Amino acid sequence: MTNKPLRVLHFADAHIDMANYGRRDQETALPVRVMDFLNALDQIVDAAVEEKVDLVIFAGDAYKDRNPQPTFQREWGRRMMRLSNAGIPTLLLIGNHDISPAAGRAHTLQEFKTLHVPHIYVADRIQLWSPQDLGVPLQVLTVPWVSRSKLMTREEISGKSLDGILTAMEDRVTKAILKGIEEADPELPLILTAHASVSGATYGSERSVMLGHELVLGGRIITDKRLDYVALGHIHKHQTLSPAGNQPPAVYPGSIERIDFGEVNEKKGFVLADVSRGHTDYAFIKLQTRPMLDIPVDTPAQETFMADILEQLPEAETVRNAICRVRLTYPANWEPLLDENMIIDRFRTAFSLQIHKRRLSERRARLGDTLDVESLSPIELLEKYWLAEGLSDDEIDGLKTLAAEILFTAEQ
Repeated sequence: MTNKPLRVLHFADAHIDMANYGRRDQETALPVRVMDFLNALDQIVDAAVEEKVDLVIFAGDAYKDRNPQPTFQREWGRRMMRLSNAGIPTLLLIGNHDISPAAGRAHTLQEFKTLHVPHIYVADRIQLWSPQDLGVPLQVLTVPWVSRSKLMTREEISGKSLDGILTAMEDRVTKAILKGIEEADPELPLILTAHASVSGATYGSERSVMLGHELVLGGRIITDKRLDYVALGHIHKHQTLSPAGNQPPAVYPGSIERIDFGEVNEKKGFVLADVSRGHTDYAFIKLQTRPMLDIPVDTPAQETFMADILEQLPEAETVRNAICRVRLTYPANWEPLLDENMIIDRFRTAFSLQIHKRRLSERRARLGDTLDVESLSPIELLEKYWLAEGLSDDEIDGLKTLAAEILFTAEQ
């Protein structure tokens, strides 16, 4: 047994196929935003090679789409082959965006397992990986994304409430994790890696819609003193769940690039951990990512409406190559005063610009005067509210679609 710490690079939630904002790179023909995510992934691979890490742990969600395009799979594969060619053991955990949407189909990282790519290991089940499996003198207990259909039979689910199903799932997963911990060699470092929500974690915008509908691991699992590091994935916000100085450290590195404006203030990066039996030190390494700016604008006076807006906007050089959103709030009858071209001109050096307009209606929705509220569906009530707030037909149609999806999920 050696007391020398083993250096582990831990990252998660790559989502390299995020192709929003439409623009394409002239040289590669890839969407520019995909290039941003690949640039972040390149920085991670570079760090693994330069630091000569002993192990890379990817804690799930290589893609956003469960059926990624072959081009995106090629780009992910190129980066993984760099790690393979460098002889760095790399453990790829399956996340919820990696599993197939249909039973019996391969997950998105299947080819690395099928082709036995050297030094690349795919964790698609709860399993204790030994030093012999990984070629590194440590052990890793893997907990990929757990779905109801894979963990429980239809008979076991039938008649149970969602809360009852999730409780039964948590019990089974907890027992499997504890079994793996008990089977581990107590003389060697032990890492738990899981793609899951953990009780006590702070959720970002990407996770909020799933709350109450997925397995949440109990906090006592990640504080087990027999563990030396807990490498988590699934939540996009970087955070450490263990109190400062406590062992083992339990860390979400967060996603590697910003997905949307809900993550505008979040740092993006990965973790370098020096793991030894009984103690782990770690550091969050910030990645160089495309800037994202969210700019609320106050419009107090009709007479100085556009002047007030322009005064609060950043200078053109400040927004160079940034993804920008300007949020305007003003009375609906001031709409003719708005000159969008003046705003667009200020952001001419930006990568993209969204102008979000919230028009305040002087009239308030007084449904009780004209309608039997109890006769309206939730969607109809929401539509009345959005109309009263002055939203456009296109905005309302988009919100209705999203609301219908959320309500349908909640009823399952």
